[in-house]
Amino acid sequence: MQEIHPTAIIEDGAILGDGVKIGAYSYIGSEVRLGDGCVVAHHATVDGNTEMGRDNQIFPYAFIGGKTHDLKFKGGTPGLKIGDRNVFREYTTAHLATRDGEYTTVGNNNNILAYSHIAHDCKVGSNIVMSSHAALGGHVVVEDNAVIGWGTGIHQFCRIGSYAMVSASSKLVKDLPPFFMADGSPAVVCAINKINMQRNGFTTEEIDVAYSAFKLIYKRRLARHAALEELAKRDVAKTSRVIMAILDFANKSSERGIA
Repeated sequence: MQEIHPTAIIEDGAILGDGVKIGAYSYIGSEVRLGDGCVVAHHATVDGNTEMGRDNQIFPYAFIGGKTHDLKFKGGTPGLKIGDRNVFREYTTAHLATRDGEYTTVGNNNNILAYSHIAHDCKVGSNIVMSSHAALGGHVVVEDNAVIGWGTGIHQFCRIGSYAMVSASSKLVKDLPPFFMADGSPAVVCAINKINMQRNGFTTEEIDVAYSAFKLIYKRRLARHAALEELAKRDVAKTSRVIMAILDFANKSSERGIA
């Protein structure tokens, strides 16, 4: 069974799964595919080549699937793929990719709070919290379990590692490695994200390893590449999922460099 308010506009071609609820004065575009159990509240819009999984919640006045802001857009049908059980609160926006056949992607179980923005070609993982008024520029990558604070801006092409956090009202212009916390404008790495690690089941020993890596990279006044080389030589680098995640992140290609 579907529940569709009589004032809602559902364009021909839209595909709605079982149990979908569409509120008053909302709009669903012709290329949209909504999975089972999705809820689109009153006055919300889902448009463009947008595909959603199951049990997503779109709150009032959100606009999901808007056209890219990128001036390099040349037409075609770029898209937006969203997983399961995501929450898009009031006035949030998530844009389509720029190039034909490419996608902005959002994983599962994300909580995107009011007025936040996910720009074109972003790759957003799972279990992420974006606090109110946070914004991702184009091509940003956010790995699983990261936290983005209130009023934070993330520069285009930046990467945020898993379990990392950008503090409120910060401006991130370089890549933030996993498990670390950055603050300021421009944001600098200032601590490990201990609370997030504890909440996600990391042991005391693993948290200590993350803190040791933080001290090596950010307190020893070594050149960034020298610090990472020394980290890789440590015995724990071969056995610790924390160190392996940091090194893997650092070794991937980067447009912005490491914060």
